[in-house]
Amino acid sequence: MARILVINSNTTEGVTRRIADAAESAAPAGAEVTTITAPFGLPLIVTRADWLVAGPATLAGLAAHRGDFDAAVVACFGDPGVEAAREMFDVPVIGISEAAFHAACLLGRRFGIVSFTAALRPMFEDCLERSGLAARCAGFRMGPAFAGDPGQVAEERRGLLLELVRASVEEDGAEVVILAGGPLAGVAATLQKEVSVPLVDGTVAGVRLAAALAGMAPARRSPRARPLSGYPEGLGRLYGG
Repeated sequence: MARILVINSNTTEGVTRRIADAAESAAPAGAEVTTITAPFGLPLIVTRADWLVAGPATLAGLAAHRGDFDAAVVACFGDPGVEAAREMFDVPVIGISEAAFHAACLLGRRFGIVSFTAALRPMFEDCLERSGLAARCAGFRMGPAFAGDPGQVAEERRGLLLELVRASVEEDGAEVVILAGGPLAGVAATLQKEVSVPLVDGTVAGVRLAAALAGMAPARRSPRARPLSGYPEGLGRLYGG
């Protein structure tokens, strides 16, 4: 049985609950999913600076559960800390943006990206470039500024999100649309009947890929031990300190 750890890289428990519901519904038979919240950080990750802060928080959360999972999913669109985690853990670590991009590419030729606020776009563009799949993206459709409860944005902006999805399909030519962001976990399933193209939920894609890849990562050689100060004890142990 694959044990999958899903971490919300922001500190909003309402978002963690949404992610947990989507992750558990996506888990294949025989997989066990545990969802946690980053131990420190920001209530919502929006800017590049936020993304940098979220990396150590994500690593600390994973380190606190080291040995208890066979694959991990970083449920934050932008995948903070994922590349570092792949160096430090001997299990697969998957970010929901990269999972969503690859899933979308298997479902259609060009995909659109929809989210609740345009403030996220620069971070999403960076993540898309890192994935090497920017040429497959039909464009972004994003909502206006948001300052409310991230755990409620999916319900508060459901109508807007549906309009943005339709614009992505009808005006941008998207054959698949990604609903981007941890706070939108579960939204794709609720909108799918009202849209003519596949909708991709990054959390769902991440969990299913994590279950498929569990057991495939080779053991890492122990790096030279170095002291890491000022961070949680579990993260220090990853450095052999």
